[in-house]
Amino acid sequence: MIGGGAFVLSIIINRFMLKFAHTLGIRNKNDVTIRWSLTSKPSLGGISFYIIFLAGFMFYAIFYGQEDVFKNQSLLGLFYAVSVAFLLGLSDDAYDTKPVIKLLLQIACGLILIKTNNAISIFDSELANYALTILWIVGIMNSINMLDNMDGITTITSISIITGIIFILVPFTISNNIDIFLLITSIGTLFGFLAFNHPPAKMFMGDTGSQFLGVFLAYFSIKYLWNNDVNEQTMSAFANISLVITAFSVPLMDTAIVSINRLLRKQSPLVGGKDHTTHHLVYKGFSEVSVFYIYSLLGVFSSILTFVFQRYIPNNSYSYSFLWIYFIVLFLTFFILTRKQKSIINDA
Repeated sequence: MIGGGAFVLSIIINRFMLKFAHTLGIRNKNDVTIRWSLTSKPSLGGISFYIIFLAGFMFYAIFYGQEDVFKNQSLLGLFYAVSVAFLLGLSDDAYDTKPVIKLLLQIACGLILIKTNNAISIFDSELANYALTILWIVGIMNSINMLDNMDGITTITSISIITGIIFILVPFTISNNIDIFLLITSIGTLFGFLAFNHPPAKMFMGDTGSQFLGVFLAYFSIKYLWNNDVNEQTMSAFANISLVITAFSVPLMDTAIVSINRLLRKQSPLVGGKDHTTHHLVYKGFSEVSVFYIYSLLGVFSSILTFVFQRYIPNNSYSYSFLWIYFIVLFLTFFILTRKQKSIINDA
């Protein structure tokens, strides 16, 4: 019911924007040489993410209890952080924000979450925990942004990650839990947007969407993966890091490979280009639709692994090493693919 309402609202909002935004939010207008799509399309999908998030936020407060929302410091931290991320993305889509300003605002998102008790807590040292929190939030915001390089990839990957977290949460939540409410709302929102973003896409989410999703995913991963029953004196910290690496294996793998390859070519990892793992699959002969389904399967499999290990494997088990083997195999497979591929079009 919740997800269905968000799905319908997402369809309505994105259809409205697509109909009336002839030039607003157009991506690729002047930079088709470094973007995959050769046609200009509106990058307005992220606006629907934020609008529906706000609607869900207020709906829960009105119908289920204002105290659960407005006196929830952790949740308010999410609200402020995603608002900053949304405005950052909106500015970047409209004015191409300078990298240093973008980085400072991403760090600000991390500081907001830290200030509202949403920091990673796997070390004895608070300073180490805070540093890792900033690194994780900035890293995921950029990783999700970089993954948005081909139709539908970031959308379906985010759906897979959120679904995995929902399955982890389900047995331990009550019917009116705000976190599960927002997660299900986001699933409906993303599926509604996917109707317009599935290849061949009619519109993109833009930095507005990827920056919002970066903070949203980082927040829930910290709460339910990084800090899930963690005990600094046991193997549980290793287990939790393994769960995070697995759940986010697709964006982390793509970002790591692209960054390494660009550094090897003495180029900046922050400059866009057609050298992502998705692009290399197309160079190998796969269609864009096939690439979309390959990444869908990778996302689903990663989420299933995360769920199974979190639910059924004790967090002091060395079996979590298998998750690292999975990530390493995934990384090496795609890394070798990119190193063997000779005809990269318009490398960045």
